[in-house]
Amino acid sequence: MQIKKDFSLKNFNTFGIDARAQFFVEVTSVEELRIALQLADYPEKFILGGGSNMLLVNDIKALVIHVNIKGKEIISENANHVKIKVMAGENWHQVVLWTLEQDFGGLENMSLIPGNTGTAPVQNIGAYGVELKDTFVSCEAMDRNNQEIKEFSKEDCKFGYRESFFKSEGRDAFVITAVTFELSKKNHKLNTGYGAIEDELQKRNILNPTIKDISNAVITIRNSKLPDPKKLGNSGSFFKNPIITKSEFERFIEKHSAAPFYKVSESAFKIPAGWLIEQCGLKGKRLGDAGVHTKQALVLVNYDSASGKEILDLAHTIIKEVYARFGISIQPEVNIIK
Repeated sequence: MQIKKDFSLKNFNTFGIDARAQFFVEVTSVEELRIALQLADYPEKFILGGGSNMLLVNDIKALVIHVNIKGKEIISENANHVKIKVMAGENWHQVVLWTLEQDFGGLENMSLIPGNTGTAPVQNIGAYGVELKDTFVSCEAMDRNNQEIKEFSKEDCKFGYRESFFKSEGRDAFVITAVTFELSKKNHKLNTGYGAIEDELQKRNILNPTIKDISNAVITIRNSKLPDPKKLGNSGSFFKNPIITKSEFERFIEKHSAAPFYKVSESAFKIPAGWLIEQCGLKGKRLGDAGVHTKQALVLVNYDSASGKEILDLAHTIIKEVYARFGISIQPEVNIIK
């Protein structure tokens, strides 16, 4: 392990924010992570994964520990299912592609989500009707205080919509080192319920899709809407889709009958945040190098050299304008690091 000083994090966050780490170290094994967490000369420590779901507003005055632990393996299987264990530093999309090569089903709808596997449970990532919790079995995480490894079950993780134990009461207490999933080997349960997937499959004249067909459709859809972080800094969807009560929904839909929505339960409805933002005339809005993407209003972008504060200021402007027009509060999905 080599500790570096005054290290630029521009290439370690998908927004491409040129924030700096006071100290930086990369760990490539669980043992190196344990050693890094024990470094008494650096009392303040910050854990960095794939950098895909975060906005760096300031420099980080701490030892930034970049978790880059690689590895994936089949740990058990039977005729119908397989359990795979994936280490935290593995790129999420590459893991999805690997499962598809083995004809393992369950992750295909989450193709092309940026980031690494270790941070996926923190956010309970999801897309097109599927969430990480649907195939999640357990994860291993290191206690930052005593460096012991603890196993967390699905129940322990308290998954919610883009929420988990690791994002709430367990925040900054553990570092996920590995995640175990259970996937199907045959009779895959296909989720094509989102209209965009169905439309894409129809365009391709695919009547009986495979899991690879669904993945390819998702990749095409995401590429058409979402900018490549390597070309235009972004963190995917910046805001959560707000979930409102039935009474709030009834008042809302009475005024905005053309609004899209998704019924979450008998008492809750989800409104697409991108639609709300677009209706406020904010799609394509730009404040310096910070902007709302021209193709997808849910995505904030760094056109060149925007600071984290400039992107956050734009986000606050959007939140205020959406609330002023619709009376609905939208919240950031990304982690704001101040």
